[in-house]
Amino acid sequence: MGQVEFELACATLKQLKGPVSDQEKLVVYSFYKQATKGDCDIPAPPDTDVKAKAKWEAWNEKKGMTKLDAMRIYVTKVEELKKKENG
Repeated sequence: MGQVEFELACATLKQLKGPVSDQEKLVVYSFYKQATKGDCDIPAPPDTDVKAKAKWEAWNEKKGMTKLDAMRIYVTKVEELKKKENG
């Protein structure tokens, strides 16, 4: 598994029509950021910005994970969402 599978999963995610919970969105987002940027390198947003804080915390939890591992898990998560949508 590599870059091609990751890019296909990114495209697949954009095409999903079913409801995706906020928690699922955070999980997928965090693995995407880790796969594309590596460890979180931005300061934590203020607690008053709830959405930004949740996204920052989700990404920051992946600190130390390799980009390749994050790609693999991202692809797996997108496949799970696709299967859930298709029933």
